[in-house]
Amino acid sequence: QVQLVESGGGLVQAGGSLRPPCVASGRTFSRNSIGWFRQAPGKDREFVASISWIASSTYYADSVAGRFTISRSQAANLVYLQMNNLKPEDTAVYYCAAGAVVRGPASRYETDYDYWGQGTQVTVSS
Repeated sequence: QVQLVESGGGLVQAGGSLRPPCVASGRTFSRNSIGWFRQAPGKDREFVASISWIASSTYYADSVAGRFTISRSQAANLVYLQMNNLKPEDTAVYYCAAGAVVRGPASRYETDYDYWGQGTQVTVSS
């Protein structure tokens, strides 16, 4: 069974940091782009960051650029989202997703992603 599993969420004070990993099991996603999205209560899911399959390209939402960094370990089939200087408005469930096309580009669009994790809750207190 193919799975993406996020972990590493939690409660943190404003200005703090978290580094949730996204782990793939059941198959390798080393040749797929990976994206992180988030959904806050009462809001639509939105793009956060993405990374191409060879990590040559990364993209960020304007709201997190300069604070979040996406990276990947091909050997470990892991993608990390380093989140620094967290703000209360970053509170959301964070999801990772694997691109539908092997060797496809990193993307901001949900429709370009095939496999999704169950999400990890990140709560930032003021």
